[in-house]
Amino acid sequence: MPPLSSYRSCVVETPIGSAVLAFSDVGLVALAIGAPETAVERLAHDHGVICEVDPSCTDEASRQFDEYFAGQRRVFDFDLDWRLTHGFARDALRAVCDIPYGETASYGEIAALAGRPRAARAVGTACRTTPFSLVVPVHRVVRADGSLGEYGGNEDAKRYLVELELENAP
Repeated sequence: MPPLSSYRSCVVETPIGSAVLAFSDVGLVALAIGAPETAVERLAHDHGVICEVDPSCTDEASRQFDEYFAGQRRVFDFDLDWRLTHGFARDALRAVCDIPYGETASYGEIAALAGRPRAARAVGTACRTTPFSLVVPVHRVVRADGSLGEYGGNEDAKRYLVELELENAP
């Protein structure tokens, strides 16, 4: 487990569960979706993030998530603090950011974009362990055969997000 660090946090309700967002002075450092208690525990366990509730970040986060789930927002406007990502995982997640709204790319395609064409499994690991669930759109990464695959253990949430974007794509 990584060393624990404290960040400002807020909880935003979404159709796929509560989103717990943790912010540093640089920007969004982590986001986890699920029951708030579970999401906070996952941030602490997976990323060493301890969340001190700061309601001042709730309004902006709620606005962006409401717009996204209403099909009105294509990209989130949070500054990202990448300190919890390293090496190829960071490269892969940055490549995921280039997948257009309403489209998908395979793990292999992302591996190639990130500079390691044979690292599809490593892309899967980066997507599974991302500290930026949803904001970095790992839900747009699919298996080579086009099937959805997992999304933090919640395939229904991934299907919901992909279908939401397909319905609202330009």
